[in-house]
Amino acid sequence: MAPIPGSGLAKGLAVTLRTMTKKSVTAQYPDAQPDLPPRTRGVIGLFEENCTVCMLCARECPDWCIYIDSHKETVPAATPGGRERSRNVLDRFAIDFSLCMYCGICIEVCPFDALFWSPEFEYAETDIRDLTHERDKLREWMWTVPAPPALDPGAEEPKELAAARKAADKLAAQQAPPATEPHADEQARAAEQPTRPQGDSKQQTDQPKPDQSKPGQEGSA
Repeated sequence: MAPIPGSGLAKGLAVTLRTMTKKSVTAQYPDAQPDLPPRTRGVIGLFEENCTVCMLCARECPDWCIYIDSHKETVPAATPGGRERSRNVLDRFAIDFSLCMYCGICIEVCPFDALFWSPEFEYAETDIRDLTHERDKLREWMWTVPAPPALDPGAEEPKELAAARKAADKLAAQQAPPATEPHADEQARAAEQPTRPQGDSKQQTDQPKPDQSKPGQEGSA
């Protein structure tokens, strides 16, 4: 059966009319900010205090966009006769986001939780050299990292929190003064004293006992 002339145009106009009557769902960015999921890969934040300069993130990065510089410092012995130790001190930590492909390998391999994903994505620059964020800039991104999701109510408490709580309770118990009941000292002294019969008085018990020696023994003595 041959198509009716003008049927295709009529179908197209019908779709247009149906679309015109529906409410628009387009978000007018940047006036309306998008509602991003919590695991959005926007930019990487650095928590510098946790970084031990182990270089794992720089070695595992497939794009070689992480630059780390450090030096060693000697730490004096903590106890007399102890041995001095050396530690790495971070001098530079930078990420070139013009090369980064947001694979997240650096965050996964970090053994000390020093790198985190932030959902922030508005850091475009007119100069490509400004896309290399130094550690000060990476530290600022940490304030935009969302809080971790709450644990399942039936989940087991992390061992770190349980150990910290146990240590805090033990320290509080050691620093707390011993609880004493009222008149506890008087009760203790009363328990140490010997008990006397109810019929005897103190005067009777303190009097010396009479001499019970036999009469014949008095002259021989």
